[in-house]
Amino acid sequence: MKEKSYSQRRACALVGIDPRVYRRQTTRLEDRELRERLRELSGERRRFGYRRLHILLRREGWALNRKKLYRIYREERLTVRKRGDRKRALATRVSMAIPQGPNQR
Repeated sequence: MKEKSYSQRRACALVGIDPRVYRRQTTRLEDRELRERLRELSGERRRFGYRRLHILLRREGWALNRKKLYRIYREERLTVRKRGDRKRALATRVSMAIPQGPNQR
């Protein structure tokens, strides 16, 4: 808008958003302490997802719903750590010997 001296209405139309979206002020509170505590808990308990972390935070006295916690969880790019795969045999397997007579394996 400043560079091309477009009006707010025209700039929003070019970008494809409603001017009310551009003018709207956010009412969200800063969740700095909550984000830090969530990162600490997810570091300690790597196998816990956001649902189990929600239970732990509730026990500590945080009052928030799962949807907000999930949004913060995704914004912080936290995920459940995956377990390692089962070890596979690296060498090629030797085929079984064919029995040549009775009582042989």
